[in-house]
Amino acid sequence: MKKLKHSPILGIMAVALLVSLSCASFADERDKHIGKGAETLPLFDAHIHYKEPAWGPFPPATILELMDKTGVAMGLVSSTPDDGTIKLWKYAPNRIVPELRPYHGQAGSSNWTKAPGMLDYLVKRLNDFPHQGIGEFHLHSIDPNDKPLLRKIDDLAIERNIFIHVHSGKEPVDLLFALEPKLKIIWAHAGMSEPAKTVEDMMARYKTLYADTSFREGGILNSQGSIEPAWRKVLEHFSNRFMVGSDTWVNAQWENYEQIISINRKWLSQFSRENAEKFAYKNAERLFGRPVKKNLIGRR
Repeated sequence: MKKLKHSPILGIMAVALLVSLSCASFADERDKHIGKGAETLPLFDAHIHYKEPAWGPFPPATILELMDKTGVAMGLVSSTPDDGTIKLWKYAPNRIVPELRPYHGQAGSSNWTKAPGMLDYLVKRLNDFPHQGIGEFHLHSIDPNDKPLLRKIDDLAIERNIFIHVHSGKEPVDLLFALEPKLKIIWAHAGMSEPAKTVEDMMARYKTLYADTSFREGGILNSQGSIEPAWRKVLEHFSNRFMVGSDTWVNAQWENYEQIISINRKWLSQFSRENAEKFAYKNAERLFGRPVKKNLIGRR
């Protein structure tokens, strides 16, 4: 019988085939939805408020119990007034990342940029406490008279290397970046009512624009409970920029906190483990420099 000669070409083809199959297997595993695995991920809630009406019915111990029960290891907190944030932070400094909301006294979401002494208030609070952001604040429209204050707030954020957290449509975000291109902005509610395509375009335009997804669950999930294709596209393309959030702006949100977190885990379950982990906690770890681990649950 004639002996077959070894062919170098056949050998190379065999190796290439094995590599191709291995890469395909890895890609399939990487892209596979995390499914029930989303239920056990530690979460970083990137949009918490602890406003004064909550202090009585939901004391700090109760807030931490809710976080523990839902697997929320850490949260970004801003409050009206800021005293609420500091209460929570003092109670659980390992679990709370404070940011400074401008609202206090008569200064609220509709008039805070016109409030006397606002800049001095912000500077003092930033000097007194370890806030890692300024916000979440509302910019309902663009008023040219607000530009000097906004420019100074931008300067504060740059000097301290902290975030701006803004609730607005696209135009105020454009303005903030025009005033200071080096800003790091968290876009509350991923633009709130802006369509996914607008969010995608904004993410492409501004490399230091991030977003929390609070109040977007009804857009990310369609009526069949699946991921809306337009949102899947933007979330996967900019997977390093999004963080889950709840927005506990009224007590009813605390009352329904378990359901809100459950809905977030539902949409997380329909992404790959890699992306689900980013949205759940890894992006927040990177942005705030704080390890977000399961072993924080039950601790303060």
